[in-house]
Amino acid sequence: MVNKNQVKGAVKDVAGKVQEEAGKLVGNKEQEAKGLKKQLEGKAEKALGDIKEVVKDAKEALKNAVKKH
Repeated sequence: MVNKNQVKGAVKDVAGKVQEEAGKLVGNKEQEAKGLKKQLEGKAEKALGDIKEVVKDAKEALKNAVKKH
């Protein structure tokens, strides 16, 4: 399952790539840098979402294991 952090992170990463490329296209280093920053923020948010999913899955697996015993 996908959580909101994963989705928001992926969207921010793509938006950052677009912004970076737009900056390159018009020769605007500031926009390129902002795009790179947005990509890093997006990757970090997606990683947070990934961690939340791993914890949720582990918690569910532990709960199921306890129920079986």
